[in-house]
Amino acid sequence: MTAISVARPRTRRRLAASPGAWLVWGAVTFFFVMLAGVIGSVVVSSFGSHWFDTWLPQGWTTQWYRQAWQEFTLFDVLVVTVEVSLLVVGISVLVGVPASYVLARRSFPGRRLLYLLFLLPILMPPITYGIPLATVLYKYGFAGNMSGVVMANLVPSVPFVILTMTPFIEQVDPAIERAARMCGARTWQVFLRILAPLLIPGILAASILVLVRTVGMFELTFLTAGPDSQTLVVALYYTMSAAGIRAQQSIDAMAVVYTSMMLILLVVALRFVNPTQLVARVKEEPE
Repeated sequence: MTAISVARPRTRRRLAASPGAWLVWGAVTFFFVMLAGVIGSVVVSSFGSHWFDTWLPQGWTTQWYRQAWQEFTLFDVLVVTVEVSLLVVGISVLVGVPASYVLARRSFPGRRLLYLLFLLPILMPPITYGIPLATVLYKYGFAGNMSGVVMANLVPSVPFVILTMTPFIEQVDPAIERAARMCGARTWQVFLRILAPLLIPGILAASILVLVRTVGMFELTFLTAGPDSQTLVVALYYTMSAAGIRAQQSIDAMAVVYTSMMLILLVVALRFVNPTQLVARVKEEPE
């Protein structure tokens, strides 16, 4: 009886002290309802034949997707998007994994400062360093084509792989590497035959996250892309801002294609990595 009499006042106090929580949840719910409304209106418009002053279109059709596919050359844009993304992922992994191994296994002066420097391209807005980066790339003839787009996207992607892979490597017991070296294995053999199989989940997670970032990266791609090296997000921007009369439904169809691609990539990414791993952690290391 005593336990029951004590528990009830606590419940009343918790409910009485929760107006702020209800306000926060109400604001979050309002935000998601508005977001769903905006996305839903674009999706409905992409399938509607005529939609002016009614709640729903007068008819339904898929012709806007066919028109967008032909008018905006979506196939070529998707091919460029896939090529750029795969190149960025491959180079980032080849550079970032060995660099993260050095940060995880070696202790040297300025290590923590170097780790903090890798955070800057991720924490800073891309436009702040994208403009001077694009200026340098144009000066030396790299911008305006696919090589410039790949090089620009590598600036935040390589540090992202390093910051993602370093905790994975730290979780591997160094005694395994020492045992392999005692058996005569060289450094590259230890890395390829011992560490690589253990790091496959981390490499896969980092690759998928870099892929998502590259497909969604607008600023750096916009500043360095040419007519034949535009990814889907940049092509969508040019389509919306181009002069002339264009059917809004076909532009909405292109936006739905881009949104669907991003949602698929995000769902796949969340199956391989915990969202809390996206938060870079800088911990105090013993000197």
